[in-house]
Amino acid sequence: MTGTVGPLGIGVAMLWLSVIVLLPLAALTVAAFEDGWAGFWDAVTAPAALASLRITVEVSVVVALVNVVMGTLIAWVLVRDDFPGKRIVNSMIDLPFALPTIVASIVLLSLYGPDSPLHVHLNATQPGLVVALAFVTLPFVVRSVQPVLIEVDREVEQAAASLGAGNWTTFRRVVLPTLAPAIISGAGLAFARAIGEYGSVVLIGGNIPKVTQMLSQHIQQQIEIDRPVNAAAESVALLAIAFVTLLVLRLFAERTMRKEQRQR
Repeated sequence: MTGTVGPLGIGVAMLWLSVIVLLPLAALTVAAFEDGWAGFWDAVTAPAALASLRITVEVSVVVALVNVVMGTLIAWVLVRDDFPGKRIVNSMIDLPFALPTIVASIVLLSLYGPDSPLHVHLNATQPGLVVALAFVTLPFVVRSVQPVLIEVDREVEQAAASLGAGNWTTFRRVVLPTLAPAIISGAGLAFARAIGEYGSVVLIGGNIPKVTQMLSQHIQQQIEIDRPVNAAAESVALLAIAFVTLLVLRLFAERTMRKEQRQR
């Protein structure tokens, strides 16, 4: 066996990719430019759309940074520490992937809404958006860092400790450079997921224009008031941001891989 699938396999894969991904994206792009470039530009630069985009990007950046810190910490605990229920905790990390995001919004609203049993009121606030998005993006950094952390050479850390380096110095000088590519990749994926999220923020966010309205919610609003072209244009803009983010991550991963191969 050569390990290749041949022309038939390639054809089937490309056909499936076209039907599931390329054709819908092409149809969305055509709809976005139905009123020409001027119509597209007017839709994506409307004050309400720009305000929603600004909120979306700002909140998503904050969520990505939170994931960098907490995701790395959780991955470290899962790899380096043993404690009762570790397997259960490790399985729970992937729960946001399986749980419908609207369920997360309902749960968060019941915990942090007007009738919060914890007396923490985050409903219709940007911190509420951060909490909701942090929930749905939790696995990205954790699952990106975990396998790399497992493969880290512990002998290098021990050598640094024997030379007098403290725990923080060892982490910053020895471990962090190794984990950095995985952390950046996980953070980028979390950001790309957050900017397009809808279900988890639809209730807890409150959908207040220019305050907590995410761009995905503004797109839904455009559909409800019968402006499908505007909705398509804003969707294309959101798609472009996600695509550029993933492309940069891909190029970064390839550059990191080439660097590692040269060092071997």
